[in-house]
Amino acid sequence: MILAKIVGTVVATRKDDRLVSSKLLVARPMDPRGKTEGSYLVAVDTVDAGIGETVLIVSGSSARMASGMTSRARRPETSPFAG
Repeated sequence: MILAKIVGTVVATRKDDRLVSSKLLVARPMDPRGKTEGSYLVAVDTVDAGIGETVLIVSGSSARMASGMTSRARRPETSPFAG
C-alpha cells in the first residue's frame, strides 16, 4: 500500500475497455507525516476520492478486488482508498 494525496485528474480520450466508466486520478506519494516522496501515480478511483484527499493506493490483486475485476490484468493497476 502507498499513502498518497490526490493532486489532480486525468482525461483520457481512449481507455482500455475495463476502465471506460472509471475516473482516473493523479496521486503524489507521501510519508506518514505528509511529506511528499517519489513520483506521481495515476490511480483508478473506486471510492469517489477528490483533490486534496489522502488515500491508500493498492496494486495487483488487491486493486482488482477493490474494482470488482476478477481476471488477471495485463498491466499493473492501482486503486485509491480514501482515508
